[in-house]
Amino acid sequence: MDGQQAIRDVYAASAARLVAQLFAVTADYAEAQDAVQEAFVRALARPGRFRQVDNPEAWLRTVALNVARSRFRRRIRLDRLIRSGRLAGAERDGPELSPDHVALVAALQRLPRATRETVVLHHIGDLPVAEVAAALGCSVGAVKTRLVRGRQALAGHLAEPGAEQFVTGRSNPH
Repeated sequence: MDGQQAIRDVYAASAARLVAQLFAVTADYAEAQDAVQEAFVRALARPGRFRQVDNPEAWLRTVALNVARSRFRRRIRLDRLIRSGRLAGAERDGPELSPDHVALVAALQRLPRATRETVVLHHIGDLPVAEVAAALGCSVGAVKTRLVRGRQALAGHLAEPGAEQFVTGRSNPH
Protein backbone atom coordinates (compact mmCIF):
# COMPACT_ATOMS: atom_id res chain seq x y z
CA MET A 1 0.00 0.00 0.00
CA ASP A 2 1.42 3.42 -0.91
CA GLY A 3 1.78 6.29 1.57
CA GLN A 4 -1.15 8.31 0.26
CA GLN A 5 -3.50 5.33 0.46
CA ALA A 6 -2.39 4.72 4.04
CA ILE A 7 -3.24 8.35 4.86
CA ARG A 8 -6.64 7.99 3.18
CA ASP A 9 -7.33 4.92 5.30
CA VAL A 10 -6.31 6.69 8.52
CA TYR A 11 -8.43 9.69 7.50
CA ALA A 12 -11.50 7.52 6.96
CA ALA A 13 -11.00 5.80 10.30
CA SER A 14 -10.07 8.72 12.55
CA ALA A 15 -10.76 12.19 11.11
CA ALA A 16 -14.19 12.60 12.70
CA ARG A 17 -12.92 11.38 16.07
CA LEU A 18 -9.98 13.80 15.92
CA VAL A 19 -12.26 16.72 15.01
CA ALA A 20 -14.52 15.90 17.97
CA GLN A 21 -11.54 15.84 20.31
CA LEU A 22 -10.14 19.12 18.99
CA PHE A 23 -13.58 20.72 19.15
CA ALA A 24 -13.75 19.90 22.84
CA VAL A 25 -10.34 21.55 23.30
CA THR A 26 -10.94 24.63 21.14
CA ALA A 27 -14.72 25.15 21.49
CA ASP A 28 -14.66 26.17 17.82
CA TYR A 29 -15.84 23.54 15.34
CA ALA A 30 -14.31 25.21 12.29
CA GLU A 31 -11.01 25.64 14.12
CA ALA A 32 -11.05 21.96 15.11
CA GLN A 33 -11.68 20.94 11.51
CA ASP A 34 -8.90 23.22 10.27
CA ALA A 35 -6.38 21.90 12.80
CA VAL A 36 -7.13 18.28 11.91
CA GLN A 37 -7.00 19.03 8.20
CA GLU A 38 -3.63 20.77 8.67
CA ALA A 39 -2.35 17.65 10.44
CA PHE A 40 -3.39 15.51 7.48
CA VAL A 41 -1.82 17.98 5.04
CA ARG A 42 1.46 17.64 6.92
CA ALA A 43 1.15 13.86 6.72
CA LEU A 44 0.49 14.08 2.97
CA ALA A 45 3.59 16.22 2.53
CA ARG A 46 5.71 13.25 3.67
CA PRO A 47 3.69 10.06 3.12
CA GLY A 48 6.69 7.74 3.32
CA ARG A 49 7.66 9.09 6.69
CA PHE A 50 4.04 8.99 7.89
CA ARG A 51 3.89 5.24 7.17
CA GLN A 52 6.79 4.75 9.60
CA VAL A 53 4.86 6.28 12.51
CA ASP A 54 3.89 3.62 15.09
CA ASN A 55 0.52 5.19 15.94
CA PRO A 56 -0.69 7.43 13.09
CA GLU A 57 -3.77 8.70 14.95
CA ALA A 58 -1.69 9.71 17.96
CA TRP A 59 0.78 11.50 15.68
CA LEU A 60 -2.05 13.34 13.92
CA ARG A 61 -3.63 14.28 17.26
CA THR A 62 -0.34 15.73 18.49
CA VAL A 63 0.14 17.72 15.29
CA ALA A 64 -3.46 18.96 15.38
CA LEU A 65 -3.12 20.02 19.04
CA ASN A 66 0.07 21.92 18.20
CA VAL A 67 -1.64 23.60 15.25
CA ALA A 68 -4.58 24.58 17.46
CA ARG A 69 -2.23 25.98 20.11
CA SER A 70 -0.35 28.05 17.53
CA ARG A 71 -3.58 29.37 16.06
CA PHE A 72 -4.87 30.19 19.54
CA ARG A 73 -1.77 32.29 20.22
CA ARG A 74 -2.26 34.10 16.91
CA ARG A 75 -5.94 34.65 17.68
CA ILE A 76 -5.05 36.23 21.02
CA ARG A 77 -2.80 38.69 19.19
CA LEU A 78 -5.57 39.42 16.68
CA ASP A 79 -8.12 39.93 19.47
CA ARG A 80 -5.78 42.44 21.09
CA LEU A 81 -5.57 44.31 17.79
CA ILE A 82 -9.34 44.30 17.45
CA ARG A 83 -9.83 45.55 21.02
CA SER A 84 -7.28 48.28 20.42
CA GLY A 85 -9.57 49.63 17.69
CA ARG A 86 -7.03 49.19 14.91
CA LEU A 87 -9.12 46.43 13.29
CA ALA A 88 -12.87 45.91 13.03
CA GLY A 89 -13.96 42.57 14.56
CA ALA A 90 -15.83 39.94 12.63
CA GLU A 91 -18.48 37.70 14.16
CA ARG A 92 -17.79 33.98 14.26
CA ASP A 93 -20.39 31.45 13.18
CA GLY A 94 -20.65 27.86 14.40
CA PRO A 95 -22.85 24.81 14.02
CA GLU A 96 -26.14 24.42 15.89
CA LEU A 97 -25.40 22.50 19.07
CA SER A 98 -27.51 21.01 21.83
CA PRO A 99 -27.64 22.99 25.10
CA ASP A 100 -25.86 20.14 26.91
CA HIS A 101 -23.03 20.16 24.37
CA VAL A 102 -22.68 23.93 24.62
CA ALA A 103 -22.65 23.73 28.44
CA LEU A 104 -19.99 21.02 28.43
CA VAL A 105 -17.75 22.89 25.97
CA ALA A 106 -18.20 26.11 27.95
CA ALA A 107 -17.27 24.28 31.16
CA LEU A 108 -14.25 22.73 29.45
CA GLN A 109 -13.11 26.19 28.35
CA ARG A 110 -13.03 27.31 31.99
CA LEU A 111 -10.42 24.65 32.79
CA PRO A 112 -6.71 25.42 32.49
CA ARG A 113 -5.41 24.44 29.03
CA ALA A 114 -3.37 21.45 30.25
CA THR A 115 -6.27 20.09 32.30
CA ARG A 116 -8.74 20.65 29.45
CA GLU A 117 -6.53 18.81 26.95
CA THR A 118 -6.06 15.94 29.40
CA VAL A 119 -9.79 15.60 30.11
CA VAL A 120 -10.70 15.77 26.42
CA LEU A 121 -8.13 13.21 25.30
CA HIS A 122 -9.05 10.76 28.05
CA HIS A 123 -12.83 11.13 28.30
CA ILE A 124 -13.83 12.30 24.83
CA GLY A 125 -10.92 10.83 22.89
CA ASP A 126 -11.18 7.64 24.96
CA LEU A 127 -7.39 7.35 25.25
CA PRO A 128 -5.81 5.38 28.07
CA VAL A 129 -3.93 7.43 30.66
CA ALA A 130 -0.53 6.31 29.32
CA GLU A 131 -1.39 7.48 25.79
CA VAL A 132 -2.61 10.83 27.10
CA ALA A 133 0.68 11.23 28.96
CA ALA A 134 2.63 10.43 25.79
CA ALA A 135 0.53 12.80 23.65
CA LEU A 136 0.93 15.68 26.11
CA GLY A 137 4.53 14.96 27.07
CA CYS A 138 3.90 14.57 30.79
CA SER A 139 3.93 11.79 33.39
CA VAL A 140 1.12 9.33 34.03
CA GLY A 141 0.84 10.79 37.54
CA ALA A 142 0.35 14.29 36.12
CA VAL A 143 -2.41 12.98 33.85
CA LYS A 144 -4.19 11.32 36.78
CA THR A 145 -3.93 14.50 38.85
CA ARG A 146 -5.28 16.63 35.99
CA LEU A 147 -8.16 14.21 35.46
CA VAL A 148 -9.21 14.33 39.11
CA ARG A 149 -8.98 18.12 39.23
CA GLY A 150 -10.67 18.48 35.86
CA ARG A 151 -13.63 16.28 36.81
CA GLN A 152 -14.06 18.17 40.08
CA ALA A 153 -13.93 21.53 38.31
CA LEU A 154 -16.36 20.39 35.61
CA ALA A 155 -18.82 19.21 38.25
CA GLY A 156 -18.70 22.65 39.81
CA HIS A 157 -18.94 24.47 36.48
CA LEU A 158 -21.87 22.43 35.27
CA ALA A 159 -23.60 22.96 38.66
CA GLU A 160 -26.75 21.00 37.94
CA PRO A 161 -28.28 18.39 40.23
CA GLY A 162 -26.52 15.14 39.43
CA ALA A 163 -23.76 16.86 37.44
CA GLU A 164 -21.08 15.60 39.81
CA GLN A 165 -22.30 12.03 39.34
CA PHE A 166 -22.22 12.48 35.55
CA VAL A 167 -18.72 13.94 35.53
CA THR A 168 -17.04 11.90 38.27
CA GLY A 169 -19.01 8.70 37.96
CA ARG A 170 -19.76 8.82 41.70
CA SER A 171 -23.07 9.56 43.31
CA ASN A 172 -23.60 12.40 45.75
CA PRO A 173 -24.38 11.07 49.25
CA HIS A 174 -27.51 12.99 50.39
